[in-house]
Amino acid sequence: MPLLELNEVSKSFGALVVAENIGFSVEAGEALGVIGPNGAGKSTLFNLITGNLAVDRGSIEFNGRDVTRDPPMQRCFAGMGRTFQIPQPFERLTVYENLLVAGAFGSRTSEREVEAYCADVLVETGLIGRANNLAGSLSLLERKRLELARALATKPKLLLLDEIAGGLTDGECRQLIATIKRVHRRGVTIIWIEHVLHALTAVAERLLVLNFGRVIGIGKPDAIMNSRDVREIYLGMEV
Repeated sequence: MPLLELNEVSKSFGALVVAENIGFSVEAGEALGVIGPNGAGKSTLFNLITGNLAVDRGSIEFNGRDVTRDPPMQRCFAGMGRTFQIPQPFERLTVYENLLVAGAFGSRTSEREVEAYCADVLVETGLIGRANNLAGSLSLLERKRLELARALATKPKLLLLDEIAGGLTDGECRQLIATIKRVHRRGVTIIWIEHVLHALTAVAERLLVLNFGRVIGIGKPDAIMNSRDVREIYLGMEV
């Protein structure tokens, strides 16, 4: 049974179609990359999965249960964690306090368990040395790490990463990739939207391509990147 399954999911705003009959599944423990040009509907897809946008038609199943009408918090409790393109931590709280808030409100565990687990997440994401620093003092890479850490603090089965490598240097990107690989190796299922393709293909086992709210391809990274449609639509190359 897939961990996540979308069945003919559609969403429109008036005449503007942002998701059209999207259907795919993700197995537990898999890493799926999502690519597409700007405006293709990638972040909209995440909003539909997490419940930030209501589905017009179709259904979403997560961990064997229909969550199509569940609110975002209920999906978080069920095991969905998410990062956003622009990190917005609680800047006047410390790094550790940011994790405690996420863990306390998103994981349904006791205060003592949250404290211990959040300390482990700080180590895993390379933030242990900044635990007592205010979040507002962090560098961009550290903010990206904190965004990842806050999602992990909710103990997700499924981790949705939205352009988390954007704006980083090559060296910073390599550090972030190493962290995401560690998270994936311990069994967390990942769906990752990214324009930094070398980062994405270092982790993802399959790629899904979106264009104008439609899935135009899904498969192994090499096959997808060599397909005619992807090269013409996503890379802007004539074939």
